[in-house]
Amino acid sequence: MQGIQRTIRKRRLEGRTDYKARLYLLKSGKPRVIFRKTNRYLLAQIVVSEIAQDKVLVNVTTKDLIKYGWPEKLSGSLKSLPAAYLMGYLLVKKSKNIKEGVLDIGLLTHVPKSRIYAFVKGLKDAGFDIPCNDDVLPTEDLINKKKETAKLINQLKEKII
Repeated sequence: MQGIQRTIRKRRLEGRTDYKARLYLLKSGKPRVIFRKTNRYLLAQIVVSEIAQDKVLVNVTTKDLIKYGWPEKLSGSLKSLPAAYLMGYLLVKKSKNIKEGVLDIGLLTHVPKSRIYAFVKGLKDAGFDIPCNDDVLPTEDLINKKKETAKLINQLKEKII
């Protein structure tokens, strides 16, 4: 007899969900700002958890930036730092009533000054209240490395407003 063993949930075995971290996010009572990466795009959502169900309030991908004039080939991919920054900015402008939340990055690793935190900087610049240490956010120089990108970001911000 081996004793009592703990059953491991299916999504944890697949490497999809960290239930302990999810519980802390749900206990906060604030909407979750979810950031995910795919092979081609970056995705962001604002989600409110109701009884045993999540309700998506706003959904934005970097593919939506093309509608506002983001060039696919000229100044980088849809997974770059400037694209992540603009996606955060666009998410806040699309969600009119929600002004605060907590960041949910799932099983992604925390890397300071990365796309995750460029997204958070876009959220903060658009007026969203999200708890984050300012030391991990990328500087304006990192986001606007190229002069063309800086001009393009300013043009797109005006279109988004």
